[in-house]
Amino acid sequence: MTQADPAEIFRQEAQDLLEQLEQALLDLEKDAGNRDLIDGAFRALHTIKGSGAMFGFDRASAFTHHVETAFDRVRRGEVAASAELIAVALAAKDHIRTLIEQPDAADPAEGERLLGALQAVVHGAQAAAPAPEPGRSPADGAAPGHPVLWRVRFRLPKDAMALGTNPLLLLDELRALGPCTVTALTDALPPVEEMEADGCYLSWDVALTTDRPRSAIEEVFLFVIDDMDLKIEAVDGAGPPKKLGEILVERGDVPAAAVDAALAGQDRLGALLVKAGAASEGQVRSALAEQQHARHEDTARAAASVRVPAERLDGLMDRVGELVITQARLSQLANSRGDADIKTVVEELERLIAELRDTAMGIRMVPIGSIFGRFRRLVHDLSRDLGKQVELITVGEETELDKTVVEHLADPLVHLIRNAVDHGLEAPADRVARGKPERGQVRLVARHAGAEVLIGIADDGRGLDRERIRAKAEEHGLIPAGAKLSDGELYQFLFHPGFSTARAVTSVSGRGVGMDVVKRTIDALRGTIDIATTPGRGTEMTLRLPLTLAIIDGLLVRVGAGRYAIPLPAVEECVELSAAADTRSTGRSFLNIRGDLVPFLRLRELFGSRTPADPHQKVVIVATGEQRVGLVVDQIIGSHQTVIKSLSRLHADVEMFSGATILGDGTVALILDIAHLVDAGQARDQQRIAS
Repeated sequence: MTQADPAEIFRQEAQDLLEQLEQALLDLEKDAGNRDLIDGAFRALHTIKGSGAMFGFDRASAFTHHVETAFDRVRRGEVAASAELIAVALAAKDHIRTLIEQPDAADPAEGERLLGALQAVVHGAQAAAPAPEPGRSPADGAAPGHPVLWRVRFRLPKDAMALGTNPLLLLDELRALGPCTVTALTDALPPVEEMEADGCYLSWDVALTTDRPRSAIEEVFLFVIDDMDLKIEAVDGAGPPKKLGEILVERGDVPAAAVDAALAGQDRLGALLVKAGAASEGQVRSALAEQQHARHEDTARAAASVRVPAERLDGLMDRVGELVITQARLSQLANSRGDADIKTVVEELERLIAELRDTAMGIRMVPIGSIFGRFRRLVHDLSRDLGKQVELITVGEETELDKTVVEHLADPLVHLIRNAVDHGLEAPADRVARGKPERGQVRLVARHAGAEVLIGIADDGRGLDRERIRAKAEEHGLIPAGAKLSDGELYQFLFHPGFSTARAVTSVSGRGVGMDVVKRTIDALRGTIDIATTPGRGTEMTLRLPLTLAIIDGLLVRVGAGRYAIPLPAVEECVELSAAADTRSTGRSFLNIRGDLVPFLRLRELFGSRTPADPHQKVVIVATGEQRVGLVVDQIIGSHQTVIKSLSRLHADVEMFSGATILGDGTVALILDIAHLVDAGQARDQQRIAS
C-alpha cells in the first residue's frame, strides 16, 4: 500500500478549514458580534498557519499569520468585524487557497495588496505598511503594527558592569518596546565569599509583547551582543495558555521525560481531595467513571469516520456491480437446474449481495449541503457586484445523493443561481415600487421523492416573460410565427444554445451561454428540469435527479425480440392494452386511466420491430416531469437489479437509451431514457400530422 503524501493530506484538511472559515465570515456579516463565529474564524486561520509551516507551505503560513493577527484583534475587541474587514478576509481566504493548492500561480503582488488592504481596515486611517516578502516567517517580525510575543533570554559577561554596561538600562529599553515580564535567574550565583563587587552573575528571562520587529530587540544589545549569550524566539501566543511543563520543555530547560516522571510521582487530585476531606471516595470514583465514559465517547466519535480516496469507492462499486451481475447469472442457473439446496444457497447469497449493494451505495452517498455552502459566497459576491440585496435560504442540506451526482451538480447550480440573481431579482428600487421587500430571496431546497432527489432553485423576482421568450424563439427561427406551444414547451427554449432574453450583456450573464450547459449536464445525469413561474412573483426551476448512477432497480420488458430496462422509480403502474384501444388507432393514442386521458407510445413502432406483436400487449405507465405516458410493450418480465454500463462513443447520439445492463444469461438489455423517449415519440407524431 502506498503511503499518503503528507502535503496532499494537508491540502485536504486545509480545504475543510477554508470552507469553515468562509462560512464563519459569511455568518459574521449578519451577526458581527457573535463570539463563537469570531473564535471559529480565528481557530481555522491558526490551524492553517501552524499546519502549513509544519508541512513546508511557508508562503501560505506567513500570509495566514497576518490575517490571523487581524482576527486576534477582533477577538480581543480592539477591531470590529465590519463588512469591509469581512470582504478583505474573504479575498484573503481565496489567496490562501491559491497559495496552498497552486503555489506557483499565486501572485505575490496580490498578496501584498490584500495585506495592505487588511492593515488599512484594521488600523483605520493609518497608512498601510509594506507587506512582507512571501515566504518570510512570523519570527522575522515583518509586519509592524502586529503584536508578537517574544521570549528573550540573555546572560551578560561577568565583567560587563566593570566595562560600563548597566543591565537595568537594558531592561528599561526592553520595557519601552512593549509590555514585558522580567525574571532574574540566580542559578549561577556563587557563595557570598566568592563574589566580586563588580561581577555580573545574574541572567534574565523576558517575555515581551511588541509590534516591533526582531531587529529592534537586537538593537537593545547592540554594544554587547558579541560577548554575551542572547537568545530571541517568537512564541505562538494563540490558543489557551500553555501548562508549566509545556513551557519548560519548549524552552529546553527540562527534558520531557523529567516532566512526565514528576507528574507520575505526584498525588492525583482525587486523592488530595479525599485526604483534605473535601470529597468522599465514592464521589471521586463516580466522577472518574464519568470522565472515562466521556473519553471513551470522544475516542469513539474520533474513530467513527475515515477519509477514503474517491477512486477506491468507485472501485468498490464496480466490484459490487459485477457481483450483482454474477449473482443474476447464478440465480438463472439455479432455477434451470431445479436443485432445492442450490436454490436455498442462491437465495441467501442474493440477500447478502443486496445488503452489500445497499451498504456500498450508502458509502457513496454524501449530503448535498457539501456544495450548498459554497453558494453563500457566490450570492454574497453577486449581490455586491450587481448592487442588489439578496438573501440565500437553503433547506434540506442533509439530503443525501450519490457523490458523483453531487460533483457534477456544482456548475449547473452556479449558472441557475447566477441567473436567478441577475435576471430574476429586480433592483432594490424596483422591488420597493412593486410593494416587495428591498431584499430579494433565492431559495435552494433539496428533498427526497421516492428514488429521486428534487432540487429547487426559486426566486421572488419578476418571473419569466412568456412573450419575450416567444419573440426570441421566433427571432432565432426555432419556432414558426404564431405556433401554439404550452408554457412548458416554450420555456424549454431557455436551454437552447445561445438563447438569452437579457436586454444587456453584463459581467454576470447575457450571452446565452450557461443554460445549455445546465441542460446537457442534467441530461447526462439522467435527470430532468421542470420550470414554473408566476409573473411578478418569481420563478422556480426543479431538478429531478436519480439517487445514484451505479445500480438502480429496473422493470425488465420485452419489445419484439429485444429486452429493455425501464428505471423503476419512473414506473407508476402496468395495465393491459385492451383490444378496443389497440385497434382504435396506430401511432400515439390515449388510454382512459380512471378518468384521466394518458397518451401512449408503441415501442414496437418506435424501435422498428419486425416480429409479430404478442396477442395481449401491456402498457407501462411512466411519469416524466409532470407528464404521464404509456409505453406499449409485448411482455413484462419483472423487476431487475440494473447495473448501469455506459454506452460507447459510437452510440452517443442515441438519446432514447441512457445506458445498458448485462442480464443473467449474459445478454445485454438497453436502459430506456424516459424523457428522451417521450420527446422522440412526440417528434414522430408531429411528423405524422405534418405529412
